[in-house]
Amino acid sequence: MMLAGPAGEDTLPPMISLLITVEVNPERVDDFARFITEEAADCVANEPGCRQFTVSRSVEKPNVFTLAEFYDDMAALEAHRLTPHFILFQERVKEFDLVVGKSSVLGEVIHA
Repeated sequence: MMLAGPAGEDTLPPMISLLITVEVNPERVDDFARFITEEAADCVANEPGCRQFTVSRSVEKPNVFTLAEFYDDMAALEAHRLTPHFILFQERVKEFDLVVGKSSVLGEVIHA
């Protein structure tokens, strides 16, 4: 499936999106923010299949973050999960007891 452009023509190949909402331990928000921004920057800089990695912080609940990750395909997402920087991030999350809740939605982008 191709994404439709403004005039209906096929313009972009499909992308995989991973949208994650993370509730962070309120005492560890600064640590999480530092680690996740490093992770996002590493993904975009070092993974050819990572098209975008956006980190947002809730205005109403400062310990809630939303991560929006976009990959070329499932293979790129799976490759991401094997990178040293992702493994380090996961280790930090556990070591510093950063996350108290998490939900995610995996999707195929149908319009960009």
